[in-house]
Amino acid sequence: MPTTPATTAETRSQHPAGEAGPVPGGTAEPIMLELVDESGVTTGTAEKLSAHLPPGRLHRAFSVFLFDSAGRLLIQQRALGKYHSPGVWSNTCCGHPYPGEAPFAAAARRTAEELGVSPSLLCAAGTVRYNHPDPASGLVEQEFNHLFVGLVQDEPRPDPEEVGETAFVTAAELERLHRERTFSAWFPTVLDTVRPAVRELTGPSAGW
Repeated sequence: MPTTPATTAETRSQHPAGEAGPVPGGTAEPIMLELVDESGVTTGTAEKLSAHLPPGRLHRAFSVFLFDSAGRLLIQQRALGKYHSPGVWSNTCCGHPYPGEAPFAAAARRTAEELGVSPSLLCAAGTVRYNHPDPASGLVEQEFNHLFVGLVQDEPRPDPEEVGETAFVTAAELERLHRERTFSAWFPTVLDTVRPAVRELTGPSAGW
């Protein structure tokens, strides 16, 4: 399982490879998110940080769950330099489409940018709407999240500005790690929602 040390860099422009976004008071161009209503219909745009300030503004997001041939889930530890939920563990990849970008395209793009892999058999697995405050940063996730599941055949090559570590875990190993380490506030919600699609992808023997 590859491990990559995290860095403290967190300043990106609006349309480069990364989606890290500016730190409060930073000088980079802001990343814009797509605001939506409760049905997922686009209502406008907002700068990324402002959309996460309490009480949060409902915006479009995506979450990716990739599995290897043994049915193990690829998880990542978010880089320590991120201003939102740094250092916590989460699913394979999370992020936000650019305004007007299809969630599927954004999911594939960010997985390649963050982890250096191209998912195969990537399939939509529904949506979930949630409101999760992050106690550590004081920010709020008000998201209409598009879920995707797929397979990964290559070893991850993480971008250290985005990802601290990666690991492939079985369902039992994930349960243990969830008790021992800090995971993102949204992780239990997206995992529970995506489980039916994961079982269809990996088969019952994987234990998901």
